[in-house]
Amino acid sequence: MSEEFKERLRKYSEGSLPEEERAEMEQELEKLEAYQSYLDELMEQEDKQSAQKAAWKSGRMPAQGGANSNLKKKKKTASGEKQIISRGKWKARFSNTMTVLSAFLAITVISSIITAVYYSTGERGETYRDVISSAIAVSSPNTVVHLNSNATYFFRMNYSGRLLKQVGGDQVDAGSYSTQMLFGLGGVGTYNWTDERNARQFFTYPQDAGSQGIDDSEQWERLAKLPEGTVAEAYLSLDQLYSTAELLNKLKPLNVAPVWFAVDDGLSTNDVVVTSPLGFPYQPIWHAKDMTVQSTTTEKRGWFGSVTSSSSSLPSVEAYGSSELRERNFLDTLRLLGEYKLLSRNAGFFLKLDESLSYIEKNGVQLYGVVVTGPVKELLKLQENAWVSHIRIGEVRLWNWRD
Repeated sequence: MSEEFKERLRKYSEGSLPEEERAEMEQELEKLEAYQSYLDELMEQEDKQSAQKAAWKSGRMPAQGGANSNLKKKKKTASGEKQIISRGKWKARFSNTMTVLSAFLAITVISSIITAVYYSTGERGETYRDVISSAIAVSSPNTVVHLNSNATYFFRMNYSGRLLKQVGGDQVDAGSYSTQMLFGLGGVGTYNWTDERNARQFFTYPQDAGSQGIDDSEQWERLAKLPEGTVAEAYLSLDQLYSTAELLNKLKPLNVAPVWFAVDDGLSTNDVVVTSPLGFPYQPIWHAKDMTVQSTTTEKRGWFGSVTSSSSSLPSVEAYGSSELRERNFLDTLRLLGEYKLLSRNAGFFLKLDESLSYIEKNGVQLYGVVVTGPVKELLKLQENAWVSHIRIGEVRLWNWRD
């Protein structure tokens, strides 16, 4: 064994050989192991044969210490060499494992930093939150979500929150929503409804409702059987298309609260029922650009530091008015969603957002349905109104109404 090979073997056992030389050494050691095993077999056979010959010549059996003693010494030497080789292999494997683990931890820490910087730059995280909650608000009747965000490693952002419905005078829990983003690409959102009927409500389109003879007498009977001290959510289909101002005027004298309006988007005119409506909530969906800064103050902190604070306000909305403001807010929301089509479709399940926006911009905001809530006895009175063509009953709760 050359001195150079001994030196390489020593470095290998210490785990300090470079990667390429380590691989070559392992190949050589595997060959040596094979050679050593083969030599051990040959030596054992030769020793046995020599012992037998000596025994026959002397006329006696070989002594216990002769050939067997030499064989044991050789085996002991070979065993020691194998232990050295085996120890070196395990050290090399441990070194490789630690290198991979260190690299993984470093990548995880670096990716976490990059993720936090990416979503905080330009308020991307807040914008994505606005897009997701807006998509849910315009595609799911009487449903809002307040999202929490959690930036993780490997450039992901998780959004989750509770789904809320307005039933009577309170907002009630309707389920949960969650989605995961990779940079600006959002995954398909997951809805977990507390009551699956929330996902099965629908409206009827005016020109088709009468001709198809849809019978909703069961819904009115259900409403009539509810106790007087309860409030309910009702999906009302209209006898024709109405402007926002016209429908608000019809709702004003009633002791019910409007919560969501279904808008004709040009895609449902041939449908008997509309199971995927597009619309806007009674309370406008405000965005960052809707805020008006009223005042700004700067307070010095220390010699070189300062803190700037500002107060802002949102446009005022009349209870049964401000129809132009409501419609303009709805169109602005659709335009915002149009800038993030993939994220919007995954959150709100839009199929043809561009076509819907183009149709509404051309024909104006026309309503064919509305979601209202209030005392059941007040909802029963809607059966006397000719402009209500059909009704679907949603959530029901105990009395929580405030006139």
